Amino acid sequence: MTTPTGRRTPRADCIADSAGGITFDMAGIAAPAAAFVLRRRGGTGAGDTVRLPLTPAGGEHSRAVLPSTVELAEGYWDAYTDDGVAIEPGIRDLRALLGRVPEAGRVAVRVPCPTADGRLAVRCWLREPHAEAGDIGFEPGACTVEGVLYGAVPGEGAVAEARLGGTVHQVPVTTEGGGFAFTLPYEVLAEQPVGKEQLWTLWLRPAKGAEPVRISRVLDDVWDRSGVYVYPAHTAEGYRATPCYTAANDLCVRMTPTA
Repeated sequence: MTTPTGRRTPRADCIADSAGGITFDMAGIAAPAAAFVLRRRGGTGAGDTVRLPLTPAGGEHSRAVLPSTVELAEGYWDAYTDDGVAIEPGIRDLRALLGRVPEAGRVAVRVPCPTADGRLAVRCWLREPHAEAGDIGFEPGACTVEGVLYGAVPGEGAVAEARLGGTVHQVPVTTEGGGFAFTLPYEVLAEQPVGKEQLWTLWLRPAKGAEPVRISRVLDDVWDRSGVYVYPAHTAEGYRATPCYTAANDLCVRMTPTA
């Protein structure tokens, strides 16, 4: 592919490491003082642009390195050359992200990914504390959720919450170490008639009086679970309930009317 000026579109191969760093390798020798630029989508502040020096990497290649120590706000960061040309994704080696266990309570995740229109971006999450969703099970009229809490310790009075606007339903949580589990009956979400689609967000309140923590799944190489993880639906009188993930990898239950 070429740019409107006739130049070949720049492409970067990516290697992610388990600490949160990313190495970008590009074909061609970069000009002196050239940079690999990341811009946070929708951001307008000075901290929404990060410039990474491009240095010789041997042969006809240049390299830029995003250290794990450079903080990126949560969201999508699009990749450009320093003259504003969007960069295409090449080979993405994300093996180090699989089975990752954070060493500290603060969870910082960066996943190089293609955008819908074929450009390179880095999807970032920054959570403290963080409730990582694990296995989801099913029983008649309910779903069960297991997970691990990072950055906090579940304590007395821990509950899971399903939220829709100002409505909150709580269910008890069992805990062991940093692990948690709960069962959510769908009927409590359908106490009022389900007249249109509803998306109930799921949260963990680690202890009585503690701030709630969004339940998500981000500790691997999947940057958008919304169309990848599909779960069984439960149909009852007046509604259909289905656990799902949003495009931001947050766990929800979708309620839709059956009539």
